[in-house]
Amino acid sequence: EASHRVLRLPTVADKSFLITIGDRTVGGTTVRDQMVGPWQIPVADCAVTAMGFEGLLGEAMAMGERTPLALINPAASGRMAVGEALTNIAAAPIAAIGDIKLSANWMAACGQPGQDAALFDTVRAVGMELCPALGISIPVGKDSLSMRTTWHDEGVAKAVTSPVSLIVSAFAPVTDIGRVLTPQLRTDLGETVLIAIDLGRGKNRLGGSAFAQVMQQLGNDAPDVDSADDLKAFFAAIQELNRAGMLLAYHDRSDGGLFACLCEMAFAGHTGVSVNLDILTLDTGHGADWGDAKNWATQVGERRNEQTLRALFNEELGAVVQVRAEQKSDVMNVLRAHGLGACSHIIGKPNPRDVIELSRDAREVYKQPRVALRQIWSETSWRMARLRDNPDCADAEYARIADVTDTGMTPVLTFDLQEDVAAPMIATGVRPRVAILREQGVNSHVETAWVMHRAGFDAIDVHMSDLISGRARLGDFTGVIAAGGFSYGDVLGAGEGWAKTILFNAMLAEQFAVFFNRPDTFALGICNGCQMMSNLKSIIPGAHAWPKFTRNKSEQFESRFAMAEVADSPSIFFQGMAGTQAPIAVAHGEGFADFSLTGSVDEALVAMRFVDNVGQITQRYPYNPNGSPQGITSVTTADGRFTVLMPHAERVFRTVLQSWHPDGWGEDSPWMRMFRNARKWVG
Repeated sequence: EASHRVLRLPTVADKSFLITIGDRTVGGTTVRDQMVGPWQIPVADCAVTAMGFEGLLGEAMAMGERTPLALINPAASGRMAVGEALTNIAAAPIAAIGDIKLSANWMAACGQPGQDAALFDTVRAVGMELCPALGISIPVGKDSLSMRTTWHDEGVAKAVTSPVSLIVSAFAPVTDIGRVLTPQLRTDLGETVLIAIDLGRGKNRLGGSAFAQVMQQLGNDAPDVDSADDLKAFFAAIQELNRAGMLLAYHDRSDGGLFACLCEMAFAGHTGVSVNLDILTLDTGHGADWGDAKNWATQVGERRNEQTLRALFNEELGAVVQVRAEQKSDVMNVLRAHGLGACSHIIGKPNPRDVIELSRDAREVYKQPRVALRQIWSETSWRMARLRDNPDCADAEYARIADVTDTGMTPVLTFDLQEDVAAPMIATGVRPRVAILREQGVNSHVETAWVMHRAGFDAIDVHMSDLISGRARLGDFTGVIAAGGFSYGDVLGAGEGWAKTILFNAMLAEQFAVFFNRPDTFALGICNGCQMMSNLKSIIPGAHAWPKFTRNKSEQFESRFAMAEVADSPSIFFQGMAGTQAPIAVAHGEGFADFSLTGSVDEALVAMRFVDNVGQITQRYPYNPNGSPQGITSVTTADGRFTVLMPHAERVFRTVLQSWHPDGWGEDSPWMRMFRNARKWVG
């Protein structure tokens, strides 16, 4: 019962319903978003972006907040917020703890009894004591000091007062964006073990925890950062182990305690976990007064049960790491060298039975199927999505959890990923000019320009105002790439306003028509550019069968990492790629290929379709995020020169930019090939 209640608590539970409605790949530099692994589970510890479009330097961001603890110990809540931010950002490769900078958002109900003193104590504990001891600065922050609201309800005065709340955001430069750790347990690398690192050193304080909340309790013993040196040593040890390539998975312990930590790692890895709690339930002190030993067996049993609950649900700082079995001694030696040996314990390993099983004193004390716990963990998100979105789609996504045969994303490549088909053309030194076309609200032009530059083109930023004013003319370009975004805020329909600025301007309409009819030109519309170009099909030769792209079947903006298959089509962008199935970024609200309004599903030349995790063309949500018939998400013309594409291939042209990818893909993702194909076609 306790485990189910904790997993359902919103602070612990799956938050996919909030995550998938926000564009997480815009800018083309996202390395680590919330979603983790081939099953895309939202359990990442930190966010990571690349510093540019080349190299492996980047930036990491993580957050920490322990507001409920302020009801017990305001200063401890502040210290724990800093600690949680650090244990989260530790998943990213960072040269030194001193490189981390914090932003502190202080909130309090100043003027209320005891709150000014509580705020003072917290600021002193964090700003004057803990952070100087850690060697970390807080160069920026903000405050909201009126965290109290009052009103009258039927003549009765009401008031709600917030406790002191410190929200910490940690930022740091990343030395290698290719080595960011995630909670995904690996089951394909031989025998592995799980090591728990307990910075609480066995205190197992439950005050203010998710467990206490779901039991309608608060507690009087809050977890705290008892040793800044331990926290520094922890960070240094994780960084050393990551640099040595000894960590396969990492997840910090926070909301929901060790139990939630283990469950989330199991969910991300689609595997069971077996854990022995003996070392974590040593009786170093207990909270109850047991009195005389009149019934020894009962009293010892109750004491052991209390220790088990404390071990599983305390929210002291710490983490669980997965390491290879043959390296466990080496890992423990590193932890010992940093003074953490006494609080680091080998507690278990993944199991192939797909169950979360816990043992203590040589007997099983808990056993639940991973699927059942995942359903409980995701139930809150499912119910919220049902209320907000198309309930049929929400139901379909929730039902997917029960599919134990789901293999996760399984890419299939039909070409040599290492081959650069544009290399001979690039070697000539000639760079054909391509217009990166944008309109007000377009936001994907920078990454689009870079990928075309990398493919061997001279990418030129062309705004629609440049064409209207005459500062630029399409006659000067070989190609046009209409970039993605939200032109005119999509208020006239996605891409509609952008298309109308062309069609209703005689000079522009003629210029585009001439460009499309030149035999040496090509064009690609991506996302919003796809929607715009589909509305220009009356002046694009061979585009008569193209559909109109309308609101997603889910009735919601969809930001996903979905599997897509390249169809056998004339498109110049996909030559030599037919049959390839690979994950690709999706971010749109109107991607449904609607042939009922215009075009013909039978005549359309399909260039790409959504497929499920076993490679079957699908209309099933969320494998097909917009619900398009026959999985259609890209169409082209008979001569292949003009293609429109709803997914964002330009945002994932590097392997490190993919939310998940198989080992061994190297620098380029499969989608880099399509842009090089265009350069090869130009010659």
